Amino acid sequence: MAGRSLRKALATVSLSVALASVTVRSSGCRSIPAYRNSLLSSWFHLNSNIMSGSNGVKDNSHNKARTSPYPGSKVQRSQVPNEKVGWLVEWQDYNPVEYTAVSVLAGPRWADPQISESNFSPKFNEKDGHVERKSQNGLYEIENGRPRNPAGRTGLVGRGLLGRWGPNHAGMVDPGEKISATLKREFGEEALNSLQKSSAEKREIEEQLHKLFSQEHLVIYKGYVDDPRNTDNAWMETEAVNYHDETGEIMDNLALEAGDDAGKVKWVDISDKLKLYASHSQFIELVTEKRDAHWSEDSEADCNGS
Repeated sequence: MAGRSLRKALATVSLSVALASVTVRSSGCRSIPAYRNSLLSSWFHLNSNIMSGSNGVKDNSHNKARTSPYPGSKVQRSQVPNEKVGWLVEWQDYNPVEYTAVSVLAGPRWADPQISESNFSPKFNEKDGHVERKSQNGLYEIENGRPRNPAGRTGLVGRGLLGRWGPNHAGMVDPGEKISATLKREFGEEALNSLQKSSAEKREIEEQLHKLFSQEHLVIYKGYVDDPRNTDNAWMETEAVNYHDETGEIMDNLALEAGDDAGKVKWVDISDKLKLYASHSQFIELVTEKRDAHWSEDSEADCNGS
């Protein structure tokens, strides 16, 4: 039906995944009826940027990183006005709050020690043993032994809930594993509950996922993530990619079921009203732009002449 958009999205906890079924738009607000399924996967990894320079940040790129209270706590950040975010803006009275969560200070294997510990000498801006401390945003500054958030001030120093000083990624990529294999494994475990399936069911899931993840993917975004866990010294970076099921044949044969550490998995409408964690809704919007798909209710109203 012309002018009507089919849109669905799949969201899972931990691995950010979006599955979209949309009617593709052509020029002049006309719609080309075509059933399309797009899988958007974003994982915390080191990336290049969509940030402006250190004088400031683009709209909506550094807002959640300044919100209070800090996640999982009652800690209030020092307030940072928009015009004082950039490090090149002089602010002698800047007095950020120091906070690192007890769970991080306990020293789990995914977390760095405190900078002050004598046996800890991190190699920032380079590969440090098994820890990748390079940022594809480019070189970041080190001040008083601590890395400095390339997007600007957040009102809080330390690491908060993040394990690594500097750029953080979720560590879902196993040593020696390709990114496409990681995405396929995580999607199967979290969105299809493959770990709990029988051998026959696992083989069927593997066959369908191989068809999807063996194709070329579209890189949607690489860069800094506006995440509420970010601090002046620790931040999230991510890479989001899109796998596209042109006919819908693959995804129609996969039954969604939350598994592993995913809380829920379900279909939801894709639109500009979508509320997701951190910058994830922006990633989905980028997919709709690249796929010429539905996003804004306002634009649809304009096309319908209302």
